Amino acid sequence: MRCTVFGTGYLGATHAACMAELGHDVIGVDVDPGKVAKLSDGVVPFYEPGLEGVLRRNLDTGRLRFTTSYEEAAAHADVHFLGVGTPQKKGEYAADLKYVHAVVDTLAPLLERPSVIVGKSTVPVGTAAALGVRARALTSAGVEVAWNPEFLREGFAVQDTLRPDRLVLGVDGSRDGAAMVEELVREIYAELIAADVPFLLTDLATAELVKVSANAFLATKISFINAVSEVCEATGADVTMLADALGYDARIGRRFLNAGLGFGGGCLPKDIRAFMARSGELGADHAVAFLREVDNINMRRRTKVVDMAARACGGSLLGANVAVLGAAFKPESDDVRDSPALNVAGMIQLHGAVVTVYDPKALENSRRVFPTLNYATSVAEACDRADVVLVLTEWDEFTALRPHDLDRVVRARSIIDGRNCLDRAMWRAAGWVYAGLGTP
Repeated sequence: MRCTVFGTGYLGATHAACMAELGHDVIGVDVDPGKVAKLSDGVVPFYEPGLEGVLRRNLDTGRLRFTTSYEEAAAHADVHFLGVGTPQKKGEYAADLKYVHAVVDTLAPLLERPSVIVGKSTVPVGTAAALGVRARALTSAGVEVAWNPEFLREGFAVQDTLRPDRLVLGVDGSRDGAAMVEELVREIYAELIAADVPFLLTDLATAELVKVSANAFLATKISFINAVSEVCEATGADVTMLADALGYDARIGRRFLNAGLGFGGGCLPKDIRAFMARSGELGADHAVAFLREVDNINMRRRTKVVDMAARACGGSLLGANVAVLGAAFKPESDDVRDSPALNVAGMIQLHGAVVTVYDPKALENSRRVFPTLNYATSVAEACDRADVVLVLTEWDEFTALRPHDLDRVVRARSIIDGRNCLDRAMWRAAGWVYAGLGTP
């Protein structure tokens, strides 16, 4: 089938390349000529394992191309995926829908035949229905709006697109075109459905709520174990062993029960805040009031690590040399949006320390956000004459470190494990002062 994908960020570029991988004829659309040029040359403008191979393979077959032309996109297909960003509004909790509205306002007047706009972006509940009204007011051609939320994990985006754990499609059941929309989307995902990926047909509001509810649940689970870790620190209990014990309960599970620095990135923080904001608009703010404490617990982890670093340096960070290993919000990504690691590095610098950061993939993005920090090109360079080493992103390169790798480099053998990803017994046995979150 022919389809378009509007937006070529993490979501859009991945979706466009993977739809071509499934055999469809795809045009990716973006208003940024530089991004379009890079993607057209087979260069992914961010780090996502496996994506560049999929991109180049489908550019070579001719099934995938990129453009800035909405006219070309409107003429190319009758199915248009919407994958632009929905960032948090400045000074507010609510999601900023200006990019979503811009796509619909520009595309709809160009549509000359019945078309379907399929939303992928995470939006406040009620957005899809409003977009349908908006789009149909801008064109005489029949336009249906459906919602097909994404469930991508950065670092696993290709896998999660080509073999998702479920497909959700929300349609407006009151409209005559609902059956046609379902048929079209089922055809697009025919290969996945044939591979027994569950397909759930819902109303628009339910589809919109699925993604934000999933993110709110995961954020709550992370903050829960981090809150428990504070109790563990007060009692001498071990949060890692506690989480292992909890994880054996099939109702709970072990995933997302790793105590540490907390969550960040471009999804969980802004999505739970947008969920709170939209619930307030609907008069249901009391129902999700607990998410405010989830957010507070998460942010508190960052100041906790700064305090730990100060204690490791004798009570004051003024003039200390601090090595920070990790800048991306998670491993296998170069995304530093709301990164706990980079946020901690910045706060430590504000306390008067000399901070040197190393990350395998996120240095360029980090420099743009925090240009005043020092950046190194290796672990050894970052840790040179460090008074304390902080491991804040659990890259394999860092979890594989051994005390003898740093013994001759650092000034003081002190390490803070912000992700509880190191073998603390090994580091302590080697004479290092080891500090973790929620551990004795």
